[in-house]
Amino acid sequence: MESTSHRHGLTIAIDGPAGSGKSTIAKLLAERLGIGYLDTGAMYRSLTLVALEAGVDLDDQEAVAGLLPNLHLSADSNPVNPHFYVGQREVTSLIRTPQIAEAVPKIAVNLLVRAWMVEQQRRRMAEASADGSGMVAEGRDITTVVYPEADLRVLLVASPLARMKRRARELFGDDSAESLAKVRAQIVDRDASDSKVSEFLTPGPGIELVDTSELDIEGVLEAVLALLPAESSGAHSRM
Repeated sequence: MESTSHRHGLTIAIDGPAGSGKSTIAKLLAERLGIGYLDTGAMYRSLTLVALEAGVDLDDQEAVAGLLPNLHLSADSNPVNPHFYVGQREVTSLIRTPQIAEAVPKIAVNLLVRAWMVEQQRRRMAEASADGSGMVAEGRDITTVVYPEADLRVLLVASPLARMKRRARELFGDDSAESLAKVRAQIVDRDASDSKVSEFLTPGPGIELVDTSELDIEGVLEAVLALLPAESSGAHSRM
């Protein structure tokens, strides 16, 4: 019989700047451990898509926040092939375009939006813990504001160049000078924008720091797995 201490679902929170690898690692970690996955960034991207399609001025924070009462976001928690929805409409591919990536920073610094998103994200993490399914969540402030109760909190960091190369390969399939120039604003400008509303380069108390600049994907994954308490990794990993 499973002991009482293991009945709650394992929760892991991963934070880090754009391009630090948190999405990739969160999905692989959830798959390895056999628990759910929550991409909080996809929630902001989905709202960005809705706002752009509605012709809302992204600089008008109250107008953007006015979309929230009718915004019905949902996602499956499958880390291998996650799908995201606004109402009944699947937006998985639509929210990964360069246009959305360039516009989402304005949504991400909207404090009215952030408060709403935090509430939604906290609820999903708490439910995964309570029902025993477990979840890995990644995104800005997930380790501090959203869910500081997580069993493991990790801050992934990397040099700006390493992050630009990753984002360029993700969007364009290469890290040529031309591709790096296209993503520079997404990384450098996003850092400057996010720093106005959150601290994401220095870990707070109880948060583990992992520098991914010189690590490949497997190296980062193993580094994070090594941070798990032995009883947690053993209780939740796939057989």
